[in-house]
Amino acid sequence: MARLDLGALPLLPTSVIGSHAWPAWLHLALAAAERGECGPDDIRETLDDAVDLAVRDQEEAGVDIVSDGEMRRAGFFTAAFYGFLTGIEALPARRKIGVVAHDQRESYRVIAPIEAPRGLGLLDEWRYVRTRTPKPIKMPCAGPFTLAGRLQGGAVYPDRLETARVLVTIVNRELRALVANGATFIQIDEPSYAVHSDDPRAFVDLFNATVEGVDARIGLHLCFGNYVGRPVARRTFRPLFPAIFAVHAHEFALEFANREMAEIELAAGFPRDRTLAAGLVDVKNYHVESSVEIAERIRAVLRHLRPDQVAIVPDCGFSQTARWAARRKLAAMVEGTRIVRQELTGSPSG
Repeated sequence: MARLDLGALPLLPTSVIGSHAWPAWLHLALAAAERGECGPDDIRETLDDAVDLAVRDQEEAGVDIVSDGEMRRAGFFTAAFYGFLTGIEALPARRKIGVVAHDQRESYRVIAPIEAPRGLGLLDEWRYVRTRTPKPIKMPCAGPFTLAGRLQGGAVYPDRLETARVLVTIVNRELRALVANGATFIQIDEPSYAVHSDDPRAFVDLFNATVEGVDARIGLHLCFGNYVGRPVARRTFRPLFPAIFAVHAHEFALEFANREMAEIELAAGFPRDRTLAAGLVDVKNYHVESSVEIAERIRAVLRHLRPDQVAIVPDCGFSQTARWAARRKLAAMVEGTRIVRQELTGSPSG
């Protein structure tokens, strides 16, 4: 299967990180499903409609590479992926009262060797979304180290790294199945790399094992967390570089907008065969950027990289953003990109 060819896309291709903002009716429908008021066909139809909405919002904005909005995933990875795993049990939240934060998130204990007999659900996501759009599609998947973050190894696995190594096999199998069914662009989401950045060499080994034999364009998304719109770490990528370039990824998606373009100089160290998906839309802020602001940020990136090494994306997914804001931000991102394409090529379409 051929990898996604960026040469067939406009200069400075626009994309998304993965998740899209939920419409109000999806919140209501899933709450009804939790109360047992929906049958499986009702739920399937609801989620199909949600994917259709996410794709339509991206297409209307003019995004070049779309996703299914991760609309079938009720959480970034816990409810979405852990529901496919056996050998784990849920634990009570450490805190249930007060301001919502990371210590109120789900956690699990490993009680038996982890397996995923039904896969991780990505193949069903892919099979549906590929029928809904002619545009290139990015398939995001949480990486093994991040997936291991809310699993306590218990008596089965001694530490998080060993748990992650078990998950490598499960994720790799899922990615290979995606490629066998036609996926050409897969993004591995590993925000935990930046959160625990003291030993990037261990992450390199994990990542490369995860994507071994996966013949697609591979992206690595690094960020600082976005649960309820809040990061969870000191916001610096610097400790990961340049060691992280040893991963077998073609593209690195990094957030810059919410940090006022801090560390954009890291782009100058990118090897010529890698691309930067530059996060230039702040998903944690309800200031809606103008196209002029987006264009200014793109020019800042281009001071360090050739245009053919750059893609334009939001900082992170839009799952924690109201839909009205997400739609306006996507439109501004695309229009700002067209401004710079016009400057570079004489055509807004690149």
